[in-house]
Amino acid sequence: MRIVVAPGPERAVVIPTDEAGVPSGDALVFPDVAAAVRELESGHPRWVWPDTAGAYPAVLRAGLRVQRCHDLALTSALLRARDGEPPVEAPAPVDDRPGLFDSTPASDPSTVLAQHADQVDRIGSDGRLRLLVAAESAGALAAAEMGHVGMPLSAAAHHRLLEASLGPRVSGDVLPQRLREVADEVAAAFGRRVNPASHVELVEAFARDGVELSSTRAYLIRDVDHPAVEPLLRYRDLAKLHAANGWSWLDTWVRDDRFRPVYVPGGVVSGRWASRGGGALQIPKPLRTSVIADPGHTLVIADAGQLEPRILAAMSGDRLMVAAAGADDLYAPVAAEVFDGDRAKAKVAILGVLYGATAGESRALLTLLRRRFPTAVQFVEDAARAGERGEVVSSWLGRTCPPPDERWWSTGDAHARGRFTRNFVVQATAAEWALCLLAELRRRLADEDGAELVFFQHDEVVVHCRDADAATRHVLEATAAATRLLFGDTEVRFPMDVAVRDCYADPEP
Repeated sequence: MRIVVAPGPERAVVIPTDEAGVPSGDALVFPDVAAAVRELESGHPRWVWPDTAGAYPAVLRAGLRVQRCHDLALTSALLRARDGEPPVEAPAPVDDRPGLFDSTPASDPSTVLAQHADQVDRIGSDGRLRLLVAAESAGALAAAEMGHVGMPLSAAAHHRLLEASLGPRVSGDVLPQRLREVADEVAAAFGRRVNPASHVELVEAFARDGVELSSTRAYLIRDVDHPAVEPLLRYRDLAKLHAANGWSWLDTWVRDDRFRPVYVPGGVVSGRWASRGGGALQIPKPLRTSVIADPGHTLVIADAGQLEPRILAAMSGDRLMVAAAGADDLYAPVAAEVFDGDRAKAKVAILGVLYGATAGESRALLTLLRRRFPTAVQFVEDAARAGERGEVVSSWLGRTCPPPDERWWSTGDAHARGRFTRNFVVQATAAEWALCLLAELRRRLADEDGAELVFFQHDEVVVHCRDADAATRHVLEATAAATRLLFGDTEVRFPMDVAVRDCYADPEP
């Protein structure tokens, strides 16, 4: 059974329907969505609402959860892209911080009902598309739940990290003590005051000392022989910590020793997630030292190794590459078969295939790889050629890349678009595999007391739990289920690197 929900600021109208979206009972009126869920979730319906980010947080605040939903906004974005229609700006995700609750906008029940029926009709009997819609909607539930629960993060530990790295807390725009000290070191190295945050001043300062630079990016200056390089790189690391995860960040995004970001499912055209504020998908190594499990709990951290090359093997069906992807280390058999055992060359070649690196050494390595795995290489090259012609390409389940805009047809870079479409078919499918894993893991953890999914990033999940063995088992079983859902009985393996720690950071050597 499906239940179509039309939320509003003072009431929620719910309408039961069959799987085709046809009403199967009278409309019911509840004070809010949470009241409807409290009354009807025991029947395990699929909730159909305008968008999960708007409807679900209030349900979570009421201490409730749902098993399944159909997110109309996310599904609309998928269907519009498939039909070549321009995207519609999605509603802003609800910011689940105290004092920031927005009133629920009113939704017309007949409009919501009609939109759902239209989507069901457009999806039709396409099994892959149905799976994509279900996975995308389940991901939206997980995103809201993770934002609500939060990742364990010790505010006291993070304060200690900031003071050890930056010095005592400062207010306003005042630079922390350590930044000022390192800025003095940069100035001493140049023999005059230079703003370490100014690209123009740094280029001029290096030029005065006979070092001509077009950019002061870290990878360009790291090997420059000049005494200012080391303190400059140190300054940048400290400045990044202060700006991205300093005291202001701590005050804004951490409460009750929980980091509570706002995730944006499908925020990237490939289906990868984005985040709105807090930097949830870019947790740097220093910050991870503050991510500490609660007493009696631990963190199970799992990430998929070599995900995109394995996705390519499964999608292309290249017999020899599938066999290589049956190993724990995909690069090792490729190295043995093609590159005389040189694993580094195998990795460069395979990533070059995925990302379109065709210059220098990559070109020669690609030639060798093409001879050994012609079907896999041809698969992504067909996607690249389609992009160069201005065509759209799709993922395994049917997510479609955006078409080129009108300007591209006259002045666009065909090769750049080819690189984009080459990677899109693989990256978008990898995102779908990860979503299926996330949906299955979320379902399994619902029955595990004291276990919560607290973090997800592309190919990595973190579970906060009491029973690490049970959580590990759920992760591995969800991985196998996601693989079967997408690729059936494939020989390609998707090994998960699982670590059990009290702290998210790598253990001390």
